Amino acid sequence: MPTLILVRHGRSTANTGGVLAGRTPGIALDERGTAQAAALPARLAQVPLAAAVTSPLQRCRETLAPLLAARPGLPLHTDERVGECDYGDWSGRGIAELTAEPLWEVVQRHPSSAAFPGGESVRAMQARAVDAVRDWNARMEAGHGHDARYLVCTHGDIIKALVADALGLHLDLFQRIAVDPCSVTAIRYTRLRPFLVRLGDTGDLRGLAPHEETPGQARRPEEDGVVGGGAGAP
Repeated sequence: MPTLILVRHGRSTANTGGVLAGRTPGIALDERGTAQAAALPARLAQVPLAAAVTSPLQRCRETLAPLLAARPGLPLHTDERVGECDYGDWSGRGIAELTAEPLWEVVQRHPSSAAFPGGESVRAMQARAVDAVRDWNARMEAGHGHDARYLVCTHGDIIKALVADALGLHLDLFQRIAVDPCSVTAIRYTRLRPFLVRLGDTGDLRGLAPHEETPGQARRPEEDGVVGGGAGAP
């Protein structure tokens, strides 16, 4: 079966602003995110791709633009099933503000029971993303063979949920997974089981250094999972 290459979108203006963007329109890459996207073609230069699939949101489409320019003719598909989690009434609010909500602790400790007001549940988010990947795996194998590689540009919580599924982890453990902006995660699917062959690979080890606090942003407890994906290394 095919190998799925998951790319989280580059760093966005919402990431650096400490805002949970969700499906809010008009969220673009910031300067660093644009540079991350520009570096993506070289990072994937040795990887043959049968197709690219993207979330419909602007930050994902901007992330893929340099890769598509470098590979004329690469088929591009938009799939809402790999779109961002629908955070409902939480969308557009500051992370620092959201940490005071009672639901925040549920999202951290028991996400399989969490449903965002006016939006979707974490469980439903994972289910639609897994369904999308299984569907694309079948399509890629039918059209390009069992050794095909294809790319999906999506969002942090979607990638974490797909990795949890591939590893057989309960959804309540998915907050233990971290993926930085424009990181590459790869899952090789087989008849019997998936294999996680890359996780959050940025080729950049700055993320291992102590993080400096960004002026104006409240410090998030270090044990909390990053809802929405976060801004990555400083």
